[in-house]
Amino acid sequence: MSSFDEDELCFPQLLNSSCRKSMIPYFVSMLIYITLSSISIVTVILNMMVIISISHFKQLHTSTNLLLLSLAVSDCIVGFLIVFQIILINGCWFLGDIMCVVYFLLNYIITSASIGTMILISVDRYVAICHPLHYSTKVTKKRINVCVCLCWMICVFVHCLLLKDNLKQPGRFNSCVGQCVINVDYASGLADMILFFIIPVTVIVVLYVRVFMVAVSQARAMRSHVTSVTIKCSVKVTAKRSELKAAITLGVVVVVFLICVCPYFCVLLFGQDSVIYGSSSTFILTLFYFNSCLNPLIYALFYPWFRKCIKLIVTLKILEADSRNTSM
Repeated sequence: MSSFDEDELCFPQLLNSSCRKSMIPYFVSMLIYITLSSISIVTVILNMMVIISISHFKQLHTSTNLLLLSLAVSDCIVGFLIVFQIILINGCWFLGDIMCVVYFLLNYIITSASIGTMILISVDRYVAICHPLHYSTKVTKKRINVCVCLCWMICVFVHCLLLKDNLKQPGRFNSCVGQCVINVDYASGLADMILFFIIPVTVIVVLYVRVFMVAVSQARAMRSHVTSVTIKCSVKVTAKRSELKAAITLGVVVVVFLICVCPYFCVLLFGQDSVIYGSSSTFILTLFYFNSCLNPLIYALFYPWFRKCIKLIVTLKILEADSRNTSM
C-alpha cells in the first residue's frame, strides 16, 4: 500500500482494519473546525454567565429563572460536546469505543432535557398569562425543582434503556477501527422520536399559540386603558407588563429553538445515520449546536438583569461581600 493510501487511513498502522478518512477539502475542514470551535467557546462562556447569575443572585431565584438555569446547564454541556464533533470532522474517532457511546448518550440526554425544559417553560408562560391569579399558587419554586429533576431523570433513564445494547458492548456496531456509530432499532428510534420530539413540539406550539393569542388580547386591552379582559377560559385576567415581556422573550427562545432543532430531527426521521457527514448535513448539525449559543444572546437582548449580571461578573464585583443581595 502506498504512503498516499496510508494517509487516507485513520490508523495507518492497521492497514486491514482501519477506517478511511473523509476526504474533505482543506478549506472546508478548516472552516468547519473554526466555526464549531468558536461556537463551543462562546456557548460555554455565555451559558456559564447565565448559570452563575441565576445561581448567585438571590433576586433571580424565581420559578421562571430556575427553568432558564436548567436550559443553560444543558446548553453549556452542549458547548463541551461540540468538541467531540470537532474530532469527527475527518470521519475518524480516536477516543475509543466507550467514549463514543458516552458521547452519543450525552447527546441524546441533553437534547431531550432541553426539549423537556422548553415544555416546562411553555407551561410556565401559559399559566402566567392565561391564569395569572393562580400562578403564584400553582407554579412554585419547589414544584419547578421537582419537575426539572424529573425531566432530567426521565431523560437519563429512557436513553440508557434505549442504548443498553451499545452500553453493554461498546463498539459492537463499528465496521472498522476509528468509526463511532451506535445502533438503535427502528421501533425504539420511532418511539424516541415520538416521545421526545413530535409530542413535545406539538405541546409547545399549542401552548404558545394560546399564550400569544391571550398576550395580544391583553396588550390591546392595556393600550385601551382597560385593566382586565375576559378570555375564552371564562377567567378575568390582568397581566403585568413584565409577564407579557417575559412571554415574548421566552417565545423568541422557543421559536429559535424549534428553527434550529427541527431540521436535525427531520434528518434523523428520514433515516440518516447517527454520524452525519456532508456539507448540507454539517450545516444542519452546526445549526443544531448554534441554538445553545443563541439563548444567552437573547437574554442579553431582552433582559436588563442579565446585562447587569454580566457586568458584575466581568468586573469581579460578584466576589464582594453581600453581592448575592444586589438589586437586579
